[in-house]
Amino acid sequence: MAVFVDNERITWRGKLWCHLVADSLDELHAFAGALGLKRSWFQERAAYPHYDVTTEVRDRALRLGALQGRKAQIIASARLLRSELRGLQSMSPRQDQAHPVAEAT
Repeated sequence: MAVFVDNERITWRGKLWCHLVADSLDELHAFAGALGLKRSWFQERAAYPHYDVTTEVRDRALRLGALQGRKAQIIASARLLRSELRGLQSMSPRQDQAHPVAEAT
């Protein structure tokens, strides 16, 4: 398993931004937490699941063990994350199917 960061350098709000992905959601969220990123910053509904990080955070991520990911690797890891997200979403109960015990209380 690995965590990857690209070198996109997208300009937004006066800063340069990159993408952080991993081979699994658990690994990605744990690494993001170690970088001080909030879970709410996870881009779950984006074209591919990732965290946006500034170039400064990218440099810290590389020092903490993230690998510099080329576009093909970033996309491959993002596909794994998307697949894992879909699997988790299909396993979770639907909102309109309330749990019987919850209804009784």
